[in-house]
Amino acid sequence: MEDALGLLKVRVIRGRNLAVRDTKTSDPLVLLTMGEQKVKTCVMKDNCNPEWDEELTLMVKDLNRAVMLEVYDNDTFTTNDSMGDAVIDIRPYMKFVKMGHQDLDSGTKIERILPDENNYLADESWIFWENGRFLQNMRLKLRDVESGEVEVQIEWVSLPGRELPR
Repeated sequence: MEDALGLLKVRVIRGRNLAVRDTKTSDPLVLLTMGEQKVKTCVMKDNCNPEWDEELTLMVKDLNRAVMLEVYDNDTFTTNDSMGDAVIDIRPYMKFVKMGHQDLDSGTKIERILPDENNYLADESWIFWENGRFLQNMRLKLRDVESGEVEVQIEWVSLPGRELPR
């Protein structure tokens, strides 16, 4: 952990209209990958609209490295089936984290990010200040699949004695 710049908390909130991979439904889980790190949510049995509300934490060593989000249908006796993927680009968010803590009112919206061909946003995303921390909510459109979106929220956690490069 000595080369870590900080931690990124990713709250996996929910999935919407996820692809059916079993007979009538799916058993989805979300896998997050950043470099060699992998963390995953629990499996939601028989649910194409799961409510995970799970917080996963990744150690960040490179502020330019994105987080890969993959959704799988959990299968007991065979390989898990892909239900799509998306990329979480943390660079726009980190731009504001690097500026340091601001004297802002809780709930202040800092920047709006619109969906475009360079991101996986299904809708506009806001970076905002809430209770002494920068947060970003995102609704991500899954690619390489017939349907599906996943809602997440990211939050930076500073490590004691670690300065972010400006």
